[in-house]
Amino acid sequence: MSNNSQKTGSAPQKGKEMLLIDSPKYLINRELSWLAFNQRVLEEGLNQQTPLLERLKFLSIFSTNLDEFFMIRVSGLKEQIAEGVRGTSRDGMTAAQQLKEIRERVPVLINRQMRCLHEDILPKLAEQKIKIVALADLNKDERKKLERYFLKNIFPVLTPQAVDESHPFPYVSNLSLNLGLMVEPDKTINHGKLHHLFNRSRFVRVKLPPNINRLIAIDGQEDSFVLLGELVAANLHYLFPNMKPNKGFLFRLTRDADLEIREDEAGDILSTMKRELHNQRRFSFPVRLEVADSMPDKMTTYLTESIGLTERDVYRISGFMNVPDMMSLYAIDRPDLKDAPISYSMPAPLEKLKSVFDVLKKRDILLHHPYTAYSVVTEFIDSAANDENVRAIKMCLYRTGKDSPIVQSLINASRNGKQVAALVELKARFDEENNIEWARRLEDEGVHVIYGMRGLKTHSKVTLVVRRENDEMRRYVHIATGNYNSTTSKIYTDLGLLTADEQIGEDASDLFNFLTGYSYQTEYRQLLVAPVNLRERMLELIEREIEHQVNGKEGRVIVKINSLTDDKFIQTLYRASQAGVKIDLIIRGICALRPGIEGLSENIRVVSIVGRFLEHSRIFYFGNGGDEKIYVGSADWMHRNLDRRVEAAVPINDKNIKQHIKKEILEVYLKDTVNARRLNADGGYVKISPEPKKPEFSSQMYFVGKDV
Repeated sequence: MSNNSQKTGSAPQKGKEMLLIDSPKYLINRELSWLAFNQRVLEEGLNQQTPLLERLKFLSIFSTNLDEFFMIRVSGLKEQIAEGVRGTSRDGMTAAQQLKEIRERVPVLINRQMRCLHEDILPKLAEQKIKIVALADLNKDERKKLERYFLKNIFPVLTPQAVDESHPFPYVSNLSLNLGLMVEPDKTINHGKLHHLFNRSRFVRVKLPPNINRLIAIDGQEDSFVLLGELVAANLHYLFPNMKPNKGFLFRLTRDADLEIREDEAGDILSTMKRELHNQRRFSFPVRLEVADSMPDKMTTYLTESIGLTERDVYRISGFMNVPDMMSLYAIDRPDLKDAPISYSMPAPLEKLKSVFDVLKKRDILLHHPYTAYSVVTEFIDSAANDENVRAIKMCLYRTGKDSPIVQSLINASRNGKQVAALVELKARFDEENNIEWARRLEDEGVHVIYGMRGLKTHSKVTLVVRRENDEMRRYVHIATGNYNSTTSKIYTDLGLLTADEQIGEDASDLFNFLTGYSYQTEYRQLLVAPVNLRERMLELIEREIEHQVNGKEGRVIVKINSLTDDKFIQTLYRASQAGVKIDLIIRGICALRPGIEGLSENIRVVSIVGRFLEHSRIFYFGNGGDEKIYVGSADWMHRNLDRRVEAAVPINDKNIKQHIKKEILEVYLKDTVNARRLNADGGYVKISPEPKKPEFSSQMYFVGKDV
């Protein structure tokens, strides 16, 4: 790549006005782009063609996504305002302007969600004999049995917290569900010497127990339920004998969860993480207050002021609060209300030979999950753990899930006398506690555990197996776009490569030496590694497409990632479009690039695919004048991935695999007219219509092997 490639590649096309690529008006706001993505998730719940319980699942995911958005992104905006930060986002919006837009858009989405849940999904579930019943609609015997259930199983764990001069407003934990009510004195009762304690009204908070199912089965039935909150509210008199409890109203608080790790030189990462997790629970500031829309204004104002929020932070919910609690319905054995299970395939070469190592000596293997059985990965690691010729296993663990078979394989490998090293990323957001526990278990079994790197989050998904063969060491590598998590592998789409390529194996060794020993490797033979060379090499590959286009060869870029927010990549893509390079971006989530602007991005098309499976694979295709280059890896084109994380991307060298990814994966995604939506320059998405007289086409169902 020549040093003057940027100048060479920036030649304008004749007859077209060239627009400034770095103007803020040509960037979509990150937070608003994310809301547009989550609206796509909501639309899957609104889709009448999706099975009922799957629709409920999408409504649940929408809510979970929104919780995380407030805990991380909205909390960050509020913190900017509190600290007096006067700057703007890269698209030119202040923190206050972004919050204003969020506060206007979120209630509209929530109202659509509630109407869908209460006017469509729940009535249709009731038609299918799955019911959530109001207490008032039950007969006397059923209500009596539920009252006994309350007294035996719920009442003992409830702790009412009243507020007065000696009892300050209680700490309300993050995402907890609570009842707020006023309790008045019963003037017919003589309280004697305690009269001064019971002679006035008080506000009381009752936290609903998080370890009790939100849906309570009616008289042992498996498909009829009452709500925990309604059952508690109906029996408040047991909590306040000789007093008069008024009606209870649900509320829920969201707190900041953006864990700031202060990796000072005095302490180790494990101790720091434990301390920060503890501090976060107690001292994280409030961000959002959700209240039942029936809550009186006076109580809402009291809660808002007591918690330390403003009325702009209050979201009135007209319906079920905390929709993910509904997912217990998904456990009901009703396959007719769910997606049909898929048949997982096995790579043909692995079906013929017993040893995965024998196969990899001859060829690389591409894995495409969830369509390819994840057992290929778990058995590869388990085989290494039990193979007498394997000397070492090194692995990056980001999110592993509960009861991970992979962690057990690493433990077995250590017990079998192998050198085992596991980098357990303690800073994996929302998985910090799980990873601390895994790290402890692995250490107890003699595994060499590395607790991430100071100042960097390790997000790469790499396993290195070192095996003695014929008096020499041979390396086998698995490198992937997704986590080593058997559970999410069934619902996330990811790619993985199994290879015995010598140079890739040497690069993997250098990468692990960087992770475990801080060796400063600046040159890799095959791998692209962030923050070392991935950013520069990817930008060079785009620049090369510009050169090809300017020099008369067709420039072509196809990229599939989760998010695109990095300024340098956006500006380089704009220049590539201005030079005439044809660019297709398959971006599931946030996209700050504005496609389709004449003179700037008319050669860029952006589509988002949201469907049954969570699109998670990252693929990078460059036409390269006919000598095509394809990489798969763990990094999105975001500043955090490229500069503040350890990421790895691997080239696809096998010609057959390369053509398969291009023709049977990327081009299939680009034909989608069912789950794909095209991003407009204004930041909104529109459905892609099939060509005239052609049927709708679903990429995910194509991979499953079914006709749409």
